[in-house]
Amino acid sequence: MTETMQVAPYVDVETHVLGAVNGVDYAYRATGASDETPLVTLQHFRGNLDNWDPALIDALARARRVITFDNRGVAASSGTTPSTIAQMALDAIDFIEALDVGEVDLLGFSIGSFVAQEIALVRPSTVRKVVLASSAPQGASGMHGWAPEVIGAVGKPETSPAEYLGVFFTNSEASRAAGQQVAGRVFGARTVDRDATTSWQTRLAQYDAVCAWGQPNHALLERVSAIDKPVFVAAGESDPMILPRYSYLLAGLIPQARLTIYPDAAHGFLFQHHAEFAADVDAFLAGA
Repeated sequence: MTETMQVAPYVDVETHVLGAVNGVDYAYRATGASDETPLVTLQHFRGNLDNWDPALIDALARARRVITFDNRGVAASSGTTPSTIAQMALDAIDFIEALDVGEVDLLGFSIGSFVAQEIALVRPSTVRKVVLASSAPQGASGMHGWAPEVIGAVGKPETSPAEYLGVFFTNSEASRAAGQQVAGRVFGARTVDRDATTSWQTRLAQYDAVCAWGQPNHALLERVSAIDKPVFVAAGESDPMILPRYSYLLAGLIPQARLTIYPDAAHGFLFQHHAEFAADVDAFLAGA
């Protein structure tokens, strides 16, 4: 792939389309310019290009190129969303191969963190380092779907701002105030060239994949011990969607993992604490 690297605020970055060998046309954005290894991000449940907090992407892009994309069938990318994490990982690998940038770092958030684990397992030569935000290993007990109040909030055809805030932020005054600011950036800062909304088919397929990933099977927990890359595991201390205990479990299973739990934060800790999280990610990616 040849193009001029863009160094611009994420809200102004142009959306591109990239065809891959699997026949999918992937919608993506790239910002930041550096000789450092590119950082490819993997989005949360039902999320699209515009569901990344621009403040986080801009902070990450100060030191390296950051690439966001819609996986197969998600939002503006073509095809049908698969219902397994394994196939999502293969589709993401096809996108990364089409970028033709060599080795990449990965930042996976929520369901994207499951996909990032799978990529590191099935195509380790593609990956240098991995960041897993709000994550859990495959087969962990208690991860077979989300709590009724969580899926009831984020799994409906339309999620209200209050429901979004209730899952992504805590009930504290500080967290809710941060959440209002994040919502303003995510839903209001970009006014042109916004991404397509994710479909109901994507919602169903992604939740099927989450439920399959969370079927209790302790034998599968051993898989992540094969990830021989440096891994940064991060979570909010009050995440109702993927409980922080799974981050402790995951960090204990991966040989080269480090763990940070962010205070007074829920599923959207990386948006609420975007400056601190970006600094931690930068230090991790830049370190030996």
